[in-house]
Amino acid sequence: MHLENHTLYYRMTCPYCVKVVRFMEAHGITTDMADTTDPANVARLTEIGGKRQVPCLVINGKALYESADIISYFAGKLS
Repeated sequence: MHLENHTLYYRMTCPYCVKVVRFMEAHGITTDMADTTDPANVARLTEIGGKRQVPCLVINGKALYESADIISYFAGKLS
């Protein structure tokens, strides 16, 4: 399932980001991805949510932080 108007900001050296990405892979969830090793993505993330924290799922322009909350959001989309 591809989620439109969603972007996951992540960094693969972050264990919480890896946890979210693995959940997505296990459940066939795809969305736009923005790796924060790219300074342009960090700038966009900071502009949207006011901080550089990852993982961050941006849903229609609103930031959702914390891996458990993001996974819970995705799980709700599956049912």
